[in-house]
Amino acid sequence: MTSVQWFRRDLRLADNPSLVAAVRRARDDGGEVVPLFVVDPALWRSSGAPRLTHLAASLAALDAQVRDGGGRGLVVRHGRPEQAVAELSREVGATSVHVSGATEPYGRRRDDAVRTALGDVELVATGCPYAVAPGRLRTGAGTPYQVFTPFRRAWLDHGWAAPAPRPRDVPWGGARSEDLPRAQAPDVALPAAGEHAARERWHRFVREQLDGYADERDRPDLDTTSAMSTPLKYGELHPRTLLADLAQHARDHGSPSVAVYRSELAWREFHADVLWHHPASATRSLRAVLPDDSWATGAEADAALDAWAAGRTGYPFVDAGMRQLLASGWMHNRVRMVVASFLVKDLHVRWQRGAEHFMARLVDGDVSQNQLNWQWVAGTGRDAAPYFRVFNPVTQGERFDPDGAYVRRWVPELRGTPGRAVHRPWDLEPPPAGYPAPIVDHATERRRALDDLRRGPG
Repeated sequence: MTSVQWFRRDLRLADNPSLVAAVRRARDDGGEVVPLFVVDPALWRSSGAPRLTHLAASLAALDAQVRDGGGRGLVVRHGRPEQAVAELSREVGATSVHVSGATEPYGRRRDDAVRTALGDVELVATGCPYAVAPGRLRTGAGTPYQVFTPFRRAWLDHGWAAPAPRPRDVPWGGARSEDLPRAQAPDVALPAAGEHAARERWHRFVREQLDGYADERDRPDLDTTSAMSTPLKYGELHPRTLLADLAQHARDHGSPSVAVYRSELAWREFHADVLWHHPASATRSLRAVLPDDSWATGAEADAALDAWAAGRTGYPFVDAGMRQLLASGWMHNRVRMVVASFLVKDLHVRWQRGAEHFMARLVDGDVSQNQLNWQWVAGTGRDAAPYFRVFNPVTQGERFDPDGAYVRRWVPELRGTPGRAVHRPWDLEPPPAGYPAPIVDHATERRRALDDLRRGPG
């Protein structure tokens, strides 16, 4: 009998427990595995051009892998998943549909609808996009974790399975297929997509850059992060694969950077766990910290947001980050924190508007990571940075881009400014041509933010 492997956030063939289960079921019944991707209009409409462009390229890479393995390629269907999956299952006579378990609010609702539409055909969820499934870890009192550090301890103590082996000689089946989705973000330079490209990038990072990660991860001028947020978003690699490679590197080299990198993966899993327990946190603050009249509104908020989004705030470190986002669909994590703090605490624009802009432009835009990281900066989330932590956009640049190379790379108006002077262009005589003066005074806006904090949410 036929199994359907419905690919979603697992666009890979290796370390894919769902695919292993689909192949096993098909072989037991002497049948085939039909590889399916559904172009869901609800998700397609809500995704920005960089994400859609990468997704289309990743699907093309997966299609090529299936063909290289003797299959006829990825079966693509457009439409509501409950209709598209049920229709394909009837066409091929499937007895089971295999998926990697959904963990985000929309995905969970979608799968409930698909399960109902399939009727007697079983929807089999095996694994999920995380090393430890969201919702699995609980405190001794049986409640969800509220703070990252004890969550990380529990996560490490719980552990995770070894990577699943890639199935050999998959009995690929086929069916009528619609065109692969096409999308293009011509103004954004994106890296190569797909499992092979992601694995090559990861192995190069482990081999050449991991040992320096603990010391250099906050330096956007050095470009030494792994950039694995994008492959993890699309499931081109699974975190379990990364964790296994990290453990091997620790055994071989004893690098302290392994624990630091592993902690970053734990943050990703913590945010997914928070969203699991609090689905509304995708759009609503988990806790209020300021009175409603603290926030910029109307034309004032729109103008501030526009200047920030265009990289025209007059603060070079902020502007470099926003222009990097526009040009590449990605931004260094240290800079993400600084630009988010600037929008919320210097420009007094609600975090939701910044998160929305990030989701429209980031190629690695992921609901739980993006929204909960914004809540961390805004001081409204679980284990958030306290609201009184206000990142200074000048001193952050001087500390983490000490020679100004990152700023000069992304802000051409300042390329003639040498060294760290690039972080204070208002001190230059004459000021750099074409670069705006600061739109606000950081010290003044910091005081305003702290005054609002003292008044409380009201």
